[in-house]
Parts: sequence; structure tokens; C-alpha cells
Amino acid sequence: MIDPADERAVAAQLGRLPRGIHEIGHRCPCSLPDVVTTEPRLPDGTPFPTTYYLTCPRAASRIGTLEGEGRMKAMQDRLGTDPELAAAYRNAHERYLAARAELGQVDEIEGISAGGMPDRVKCLHVLAGQSLAQGRGVNPLGDEVLDELGAWWASGPCVEVPPGG
Repeated sequence: MIDPADERAVAAQLGRLPRGIHEIGHRCPCSLPDVVTTEPRLPDGTPFPTTYYLTCPRAASRIGTLEGEGRMKAMQDRLGTDPELAAAYRNAHERYLAARAELGQVDEIEGISAGGMPDRVKCLHVLAGQSLAQGRGVNPLGDEVLDELGAWWASGPCVEVPPGG
């Protein structure tokens, strides 16, 4: 069960009710969730490959800026020229799939991780979410994103959590 306060926090972060939360994947240093681990099939039956969903709007906004500055293309280019990076990124893909398989098998998304892995870079939010949830050293590009973000939590919580009721 997800703590109702965490569910309210995630709803405030997303601006909508969260769906398919399995657990809190990571907590921000401010103590609020910043990544949720999502079931591979949402309650309405929709397959959902994004196991580690970044919920903090402040971190998400900063990552959007990085994407707008061309970080994805630069990372993608490096995958084609750095065999060690490509191997580590493929490993991150395998770790992602293994973690999702522990939550359940969904044939429609079999072998599909997220963020473009293992061959492309198409969503830095997902890569950062994996690095937060599974820890540094799992996804080298997600780690790079986190390094570039800085202390997104330093000014305090990103949202006010509505009281329960």
C-alpha cells in the first residue's frame, strides 16, 4: 500500500491522480517522492513501460531544459562512438527490464524498456528516474543528467501536500 500522504504528494506534483503506483521508487532529499515505481500494466489495462516515473516538477523542468539544449543528441552521438558507454547503457536497459519483470510480465512491452534504451536516447526524464530509483552506477547517462541538474531540492519541497481527509 502507498501511504496516502505520498499519493497526495504525487498527485500535487503531477496535477492529476497518479495511476498504477507500485511503490515510491526514490525520495527527494526534501522527503517527498520524486520517482514512483509504476506497475507495467495500469489499472485500466494499458501497458506502461515507464517503470521509473519522475514526479518532481522542479527536476522535470530542469531536465526539460537540458533536453531543449540538445543533451539527448550529444548523448546519442556518444553512444555511437564510445563502446564502453554503449555497453553500460545496454546493461542499464537489461536492469530496467529485470526490475519491471519482477512486477509482472506484459507481452505488449516485452523487451522494451524506456528512454530509448538500449540504442537511442529519447527521454532524459526516464534515465534520471532510473538512476534515482536503482542508484548511481546503473545508468551512466541517467547519472550524467543528475550531475547536470544540481540540487533541485535546495529551495525546499516542490509542492505543498494537501492534508488528508
